[in-house]
Amino acid sequence: MEAEQNKQAWNTGAYEAWLHRFGLPEEAAKKIKQDPGKRVDMVLSYMGELQGKRVINLLGSNGNKAVALALLGADVTVVDFSSDNERYATELAEAAGVRLRYILSDVLHLPEEELSSSYDIVFMEFGILHYFQDLAPLFQTVNKLLRVGGKLILQDFHPVTTKLITSKGTTANIRKHKVTGNYFDTSLIEKEVAFNKFIPNATLLPPQKVSLRHWTLGEIVTAVASQRLFVNVLEELPNQSSDVFDQGIPKSFMLIAEKL
Repeated sequence: MEAEQNKQAWNTGAYEAWLHRFGLPEEAAKKIKQDPGKRVDMVLSYMGELQGKRVINLLGSNGNKAVALALLGADVTVVDFSSDNERYATELAEAAGVRLRYILSDVLHLPEEELSSSYDIVFMEFGILHYFQDLAPLFQTVNKLLRVGGKLILQDFHPVTTKLITSKGTTANIRKHKVTGNYFDTSLIEKEVAFNKFIPNATLLPPQKVSLRHWTLGEIVTAVASQRLFVNVLEELPNQSSDVFDQGIPKSFMLIAEKL
């Protein structure tokens, strides 16, 4: 039921949200083409030379990162279950003048021919893992997608900020951080879908809800390693924005693993 709820939410208004967030695909493509490396930021340093590499972007959403990687020379495939996301991504790729293969599918139900151990890189980033109630099938799929020597590159929000701490406002130039959560809570939570904040007057519309399961860092690393993926890097990162008040708290993490 949770997977169907999430799918329905992501197929209700995402295209319009991206228009408001990034502009028309032609406008967004022009910005990406100016500096595609900037769009993928520090992830690029872990990918190496991209020319000719096969990259699959799981839950690749609106295609912004995928189009940037294609502009840098990669052969990119996106997997996502939202037709709204597919529409924006394919229009974005066409406007940027690159080829983008988009598979409209649940990541855990990919066509068998895709699971052929032929990709150099599996790329996942930000707000991905919490859509899975069990991480084992996800990383089994990653293993089946990667060639031997291929890399999983995963960047996501740090569990300290998603499970434990809330931050509110500033008083005397100090942001208030509070421990409000249970780091070890395994229950599902219901939230408004992420793109809702980009829709004007979204509060006047029936809010789309998704069901999420937040994971601890230990659970994530264990799930990756249990699928014969060798973890080379686990980097915990501070707030990358200009907000100095959050820089002492881990906001995201980067995990790099290799298929042996």
